Amino acid sequence: MDQRFDDLPAMSEAGRAERPVPGTGVFLSLIAGFELTWRGRPVPLPARAQRLVAFLALRDRPVQRQHLAGSIWLDSPDERAMANLRSTLWRVRRAGCPVVQNLGDQLVLDPAVAVDVRQLTDLAHRLFDGSEPGDEEWLSRVVQGGELLPDWEDEWVVAERERIHQLRLHVLELLCERLTAAGRYGRAVEACLAAVNGEPLRESAQRALIKVYLAEGNAGDAVVQYRSYRQLMHDELGLEPSSQMETLVRDLMSR
Repeated sequence: MDQRFDDLPAMSEAGRAERPVPGTGVFLSLIAGFELTWRGRPVPLPARAQRLVAFLALRDRPVQRQHLAGSIWLDSPDERAMANLRSTLWRVRRAGCPVVQNLGDQLVLDPAVAVDVRQLTDLAHRLFDGSEPGDEEWLSRVVQGGELLPDWEDEWVVAERERIHQLRLHVLELLCERLTAAGRYGRAVEACLAAVNGEPLRESAQRALIKVYLAEGNAGDAVVQYRSYRQLMHDELGLEPSSQMETLVRDLMSR
């Protein structure tokens, strides 16, 4: 792999969400918190409206009104939940930008809205398929990352949060592997550290980081990282690193 990531094209293939053109697009961020922007400016929405928009963004398909109302207003009778949905839709429309499409008995996020979660998923699938990873800006966003809607405890958010968390970890590890192969050790370490910080007990992330240190000739860093991980495993789980990890550092430790 000799092509630099920052020379690769942005995500613009048919059927995939594109990053909005600055100053004109509608962009919805759900990672690290809810933020809706239009033409480069934040669009304020009340909490109920945020949940409606986020639910549609995470489903990525038309949703029956009754199902949507029942999922967001779990403790309300059906009639009250539907009334809440109608009033919330009115508030969303007042935002003045395209956000929700009305399909009769169904609602769907407007195609004009680009969503960071969908773009992360698209990037992941392309990486897993062996395709080009995307532009440097998106690689940086994956590394910086964050949890999906971290302050929300709705059941439908919690389940999706774990999926996105695992997806991001796999993406970071694969990016680390590819960046290491390309000789871009600084960015590889950055990606690996993001994965390790996201899940310190995840051995595959720890091994990826140690491999980068070894590839760039920093044996001391590799040993320190191994010992730190081994102590963490012992303290937290009462376990030892796997045979794969031991094989990786055996020669170094014997010296």
